[in-house]
Formats: sequence, structure tokens, C-alpha cells
Amino acid sequence: MNNWQSHVTVAVIVERDGKFLLVEEDILESHEDVFNQPAGHVEKGETLIEAAKREALEETGFDVEPTALLGLYTYSPPLKPDTTYYRVCFIAQAIHHYERPLDEGIIRAVWLTLDELIATNRARSPLVIKCIQDYLRGQSFPLSAIYEHPTSQ
Repeated sequence: MNNWQSHVTVAVIVERDGKFLLVEEDILESHEDVFNQPAGHVEKGETLIEAAKREALEETGFDVEPTALLGLYTYSPPLKPDTTYYRVCFIAQAIHHYERPLDEGIIRAVWLTLDELIATNRARSPLVIKCIQDYLRGQSFPLSAIYEHPTSQ
């Protein structure tokens, strides 16, 4: 019997003055506080870009506009070997901030440098640091690299 599960997630890298928009979140299963990019699962009927914008707003209060594709990443957590996360990470610009309640489990939105993030030793997964490193190396692909076939509704 195959118990393997895949999860399609999106994330955004938003940089301002050398700092990156991150969320401090409480992992409900383990009760540990970790840092992550604004990120989450794609919901039924959403495009990848729509999901990225929604997750950023729900988790940080920021309206963001994706400007490029940073990359595609996979991760299978050591404690969940039958689960693989497929992360589509976007580079985005913060457009506007709204004072609003944040998603359940989100403690706060915070701006940190890569060095500050590494010093916390609380990145949710290795992908959090890897995405920032790729951004700082200048990695970027046009949004047109993504094709999403329209669904009939």
C-alpha cells in the first residue's frame, strides 16, 4: 500500500532594504515557533499566483504582486518520509499593508536579514533559507515560464 502524499505549496520572497518578509508561526503539532516565508497550500480553483497572493495577505496583511518565479523546490521532512512538498516560490513586491487578523497559527509578520534568520536556528525547513540564498544569487525566471490551462466553470 502506497501512503505517499504530495502537497503543492506556494511561497513569496519579499525583500525590503536587505530584509525579508517572514512569518513567525506556531507549528500546532509540535508547538514550536518557526520562521517561514508567507506560504501555504494551493486551494481548489486557484492559480499558483492567486494562491501566493492570498497566502501572503492572510499570513502577513501585505498585498503582494509576484514579479518573477524564483524556482521550484521539493522537500520531504525527515519525520514525514511519506510526504513531499512541492514549493513554487515567487519573487514579489509588497504593494500595501492592511491591519487585519492573521491566519491561525501565525504569531506575527517580521522582517529579517538572512543572517538574522540563520542565527535564530528556527527556519521551518531548509527551503526557507535556500529560497533566500537563491534570490540573493540573482536567480529569477519570468512568470511566463508558468502555464496554467484555464478550467471551465
